[in-house]
Amino acid sequence: MKLVQFVKESYAELKKVVWPGRDDVISSVKVVIVSTIVVALILGLIDFVLSRGMLAIF
Repeated sequence: MKLVQFVKESYAELKKVVWPGRDDVISSVKVVIVSTIVVALILGLIDFVLSRGMLAIF
């Protein structure tokens, strides 16, 4: 009986959820993609500088 109650309560809670619209999802995806590219470039630059520094030392 607890399982049935859980499913009913879960369904009731899902009705309360306000799902984002298409435009909100697209703008969020753009932010994630740009952020990922920026972080990748920064980490790549740091890796390049540290690699060149190690090669210069050794």
